[in-house]
Amino acid sequence: MHTVSNETSTPRRPPTRPPLLWEQHCCLPLERRADVGELARYRRPGGSFVSVNVGYAPHSADDVVGLIAGWRERIAADDRLRPAVGIGDVEAAARADDVAVAFDLEDSGPLGGQLDRVRQFYELGVRTMLPSYNNRNAAGGGCLDAVDEGLTAYGRELVREMNAVGMVVDGSHCGARTGLDMCEVSEQPVIYSHSCMRALWDHPRNITDEQARECAATGGVVGITGVGIFLGPNDASVEALVCHIDHAVDLVGPEHVGLSTDYPFDHEDFNALLAQSPELFPDCYTRWGTIDFMPPEDLLTVGDALLARGYPEDAVTAILGGNFRRVATAVWR
Repeated sequence: MHTVSNETSTPRRPPTRPPLLWEQHCCLPLERRADVGELARYRRPGGSFVSVNVGYAPHSADDVVGLIAGWRERIAADDRLRPAVGIGDVEAAARADDVAVAFDLEDSGPLGGQLDRVRQFYELGVRTMLPSYNNRNAAGGGCLDAVDEGLTAYGRELVREMNAVGMVVDGSHCGARTGLDMCEVSEQPVIYSHSCMRALWDHPRNITDEQARECAATGGVVGITGVGIFLGPNDASVEALVCHIDHAVDLVGPEHVGLSTDYPFDHEDFNALLAQSPELFPDCYTRWGTIDFMPPEDLLTVGDALLARGYPEDAVTAILGGNFRRVATAVWR
């Protein structure tokens, strides 16, 4: 066996620390006693950040406040998790290989038209909000509307209030015109937290190339999501996700692309809800039967898949978490 003495060997570089993983949207069961420990499935070397949905169109402000109250206490008590109030908490989680957790709202309906609730929810840990969910509301149009008339006057006020408070404006589930209006009105980066590319798969929940370009022009990020029916004909594979990443990177560059699985930890119950709620989830959600979702364990392999595809390490670091971290650093107060 050939050996090299310590005196003549080249000093070894310290191993490179894995980059932060930023999961911009996933879903626990929307009940106060949901098992927040499921979020530890994102735990990995290099740390993770996870944004968890705390409500959408059917929920009231009291529903949201109650959910957050029930979850925050148990997140803080779990030594694998830590509440993410500021970027410093995310960095601390990364150093400890833990999971930092913040919240998002998938619809502005829980505000009840009261803009002062934006600050209230922000102080409770909500860092991202969508103006509308699938269908038109007081703020703007949804992606399932036959005609999207864009942000309303109230919706424009909402975007400005979110900018002032430090809450990230999110266009997923919104109509295309509404999303473009958001990019025009916002003075801070806009994101599409969990949306795939319509040029690859023509689903109404996916975004157009124009939406992606205008999002990038704000300094924002498109989070490619792991929902089978948005990636293709119910294909929740890493390969399908990477194909959408490829298209987005070719379009806007690796500095404006991220990850967000939209994984529901109660996916069996969610699939049952689809069949029971055609007003929220029409045929374009249900025609493929039971929806497949990318679980956290598969998301943890995306970095290696990108490296194997020839992506440089700095681009992989940006896509895995650096880009969404940059937006949070710019927007959060």
